Amino acid sequence: MTSHVEQQIAARIAAVKARRRRRREERQEFAENRAHGLQARHAAKVARWADEDADQ
Repeated sequence: MTSHVEQQIAARIAAVKARRRRRREERQEFAENRAHGLQARHAAKVARWADEDADQ
């Protein structure tokens, strides 16, 4: 049987681990969204170049 203090410490450790895991997932999601945005902007840029070349 664990004491009340040990239970509180275990709860705090679990909360910190959950917070770290959530932040890691958020960073990963942000990185994926950023990569997608960069690819989309690059594709749009290349398309504009192609349009400009076609107009000339």
